[in-house]
Amino acid sequence: MNFFFEVLIGGLLSGVMYALVAIGFVLIYKASGVFNFAQGAMVFFAALTCVGIIDKFGVSIWLAIPMTIVVMIALGLAIERVVLRPLVNQPEITLFMATIGLAFFIEGLAQLLWGSQVHKLDLPIEDVPIPYLLDNYNIIVSQFDVTAAAICALLVTALALLFSKTKVGRALRAVADDHQAALAVGIPLQQIWAVVWSVAGLVALVAGLLWGARNGVQFALTFIALKALPVLILGGFTSVPGAIVGGLIIGASEKLAEVYIGPMVGGGIEGWFPYVLALLFLLVRPEGLFGEKIIRRI
Repeated sequence: MNFFFEVLIGGLLSGVMYALVAIGFVLIYKASGVFNFAQGAMVFFAALTCVGIIDKFGVSIWLAIPMTIVVMIALGLAIERVVLRPLVNQPEITLFMATIGLAFFIEGLAQLLWGSQVHKLDLPIEDVPIPYLLDNYNIIVSQFDVTAAAICALLVTALALLFSKTKVGRALRAVADDHQAALAVGIPLQQIWAVVWSVAGLVALVAGLLWGARNGVQFALTFIALKALPVLILGGFTSVPGAIVGGLIIGASEKLAEVYIGPMVGGGIEGWFPYVLALLFLLVRPEGLFGEKIIRRI
C-alpha cells in the first residue's frame, strides 16, 4: 500500500506540472479561440534563454530569471504586434497555421541565440526524498517534486484569480466569446492579446525552468506541449480549473498504468497511455469535464 501511495503522489505532483503547461494553451485559446501550437517552443525558448544568460554573462540564476521574464514579455508583445494583430477576425485555421510557423521560428531563434547543446540547469531545490515521509511511512517523495508542485499551484491560483476577479479577466472572457462583439463595446482586442501572450510567456518560463531542471534544457522540452494535449482534452480547452483537474488525472493515471499495467504488456506504456485515456474520454464527453457543451442541430 505504501508503494501505491508513493506512485500516486509522484503522479499527482507531475500532473501539477502538466497542468501548468496546459494553462498556457488555455490562456491563448480563451483569448483567440485557437490552439497555440507554439507553446512548447516558448517553454524551450524560455529555459534556454535563462541558462544562456547564466552561461554567457556569468550572472546568478536569481538575476537571470527576472532578465528572462523581461525577454518573455517582450516576445509575447512582439508576437501580438507582428503576428496576431494583422490576423484579427481571420478564420481560426489561419491563426492556427500562424502558430505552427511561429513554433518553428521560435525553436530556430532559441538555438541561433544560445546554441543547440544540452544544458544543465541547477535550481536551489534538492532532488532528495522528504525525510519525514521516508522515516515514518517508508514513502519516497522528492522534495523537488513537492516544491515544483507548490510553485505551480501558486502560479495557477494567481492566474485563476487574475482572470476571474479582475477587469482584464472579464475582458478576456468577452473576447473569447466573440471578437467582433468585444470590439464593438470598446474592448481593446490587441491589448488583451498582448497581456495574454505575455502571461503565457511567463507560464512558459516557469514550466521550462522546472522541467529543464529535471530533464535538462534541450530541444526535447518542446515535446512537453504534446503532454498537455490529453490534459486539455480531459479538462476542456477553455477552463483553467479543467487544466488542473486534467493534469492531476493524467499525471496519476500514467504513473499507475506504467507500474501496474505496464508489466502485463511489456512496459513502456507511460508515454502513450494518456492519449488512449483521452481518446476514450472523447467518445464520452468531447467538450471535456469543464468545457462548454455545444449542441449541434442537424
